[in-house]
Amino acid sequence: MGGHHHHHEHSGKALADAARGTLERSGEQWTAMRAQIFEALAGFDKPASAYDIADAVSKAQGRRIAANSVYRILDLFVGANLARRVESANAYVANAHPDCLHDCIFLVCDTCGQTVHLDDDAITGGVRSAARAAGFSPVRPVIEVRGKCAGCD
Repeated sequence: MGGHHHHHEHSGKALADAARGTLERSGEQWTAMRAQIFEALAGFDKPASAYDIADAVSKAQGRRIAANSVYRILDLFVGANLARRVESANAYVANAHPDCLHDCIFLVCDTCGQTVHLDDDAITGGVRSAARAAGFSPVRPVIEVRGKCAGCD
C-alpha cells in the first residue's frame, strides 16, 4: 500500500516525554494526575476503558480515583492527540506518536480484544474525499475493522 504514513513510534519514558511536550504545546499543563493517567493508559497492551485506567491508578496511588475524572482527562488526551478512542469498544489507546496528527485505522479482534493501529493515508484520504463529495466536512475519521487477529484465527 503506497499510502503508508511513516514516523517514529515512541515507547516508555520517551512516549511520556513526547506526550508531555505535545500537551504543553497545546497550552495545557502536564499535571501529576495527567501523567499517572497517561502512564496507566500506555501500560495496557490493548484498549483500556476509563474504569480500567481508574482501577490501575487507584491501585498505584493507594486511593480511589473516580472514573469521571479519568474520562475528563482522556477527553483532553484525545483532543490533544495523546490518545485515540476505539469507538466500538468504548476504550482508549495511547498514541505512540502524539507529535504527528493523522487519521487512524484500528483492527479490533472480537475474540481477544487486541487492537492494532494502522496508518494508511491513501485509505483515510479516500474516506475524507468521499465524505467531502457527499457534502460532509470530515473532522477526524476513525475506521475500525472488526474480526479475528492471527493469534485467534
